[in-house]
Parts: sequence; structure tokens; C-alpha cells
Amino acid sequence: MKEKIQYRYKATAEALNELKELGYTIDYNIEKEQIKAEPANFDITYIYRYEGNSDPDDESSVYGIVNNKSNEKGVYVVGNLSTDDDVDHFLVDLEIKRRTVE
Repeated sequence: MKEKIQYRYKATAEALNELKELGYTIDYNIEKEQIKAEPANFDITYIYRYEGNSDPDDESSVYGIVNNKSNEKGVYVVGNLSTDDDVDHFLVDLEIKRRTVE
């Protein structure tokens, strides 16, 4: 049984600091080829959401991600979910899939 995803609501900088303290040190925005190469090895364990007070378009999501094969932990930041990046779509699909399992 997979660990339940932890949802939090904080600003991006706060989310990144909190995840770093929990050992999430890889920046998957830079290392996204790892996710693209073997997406089945990865799992989302934390999701932080932030939406600006005055502008709904000022939103971001920070994902805490674990590589189940190597146990490495990292983060991926999405500024807006309406993007065409393959990894961004993978993360959204994985999040939806996890919700149906929980």
C-alpha cells in the first residue's frame, strides 16, 4: 500500500524549505529526464499548493517526489498547471491516479 499523499498550502519558498528539511534534495525541474525515462519509478508524496491573494493566475504547485527504485527524494515546481511539458502532465496524471487508489 502506498503512503498517502500529504497536501499542504504554503508559499513556494516555504514548501521548498520544508521539503529540503525532510531530505528532498534533488531538483527534478533540472533532472526531469530521470522522470521522463522511467516514470513508473516515481511517486508523489507531498503536494503544496499556493494561490496569490489578488491574482488567481499567481499559483504554483510544489511536488515532493520519491524515486521508488533508488529511494532518492526531490522536488518539482510547477508555476501553472496549464503547460505542455511532458513531466508536468505526468505529475498531474500520477496525482489523479493516486487519488483513485486512496
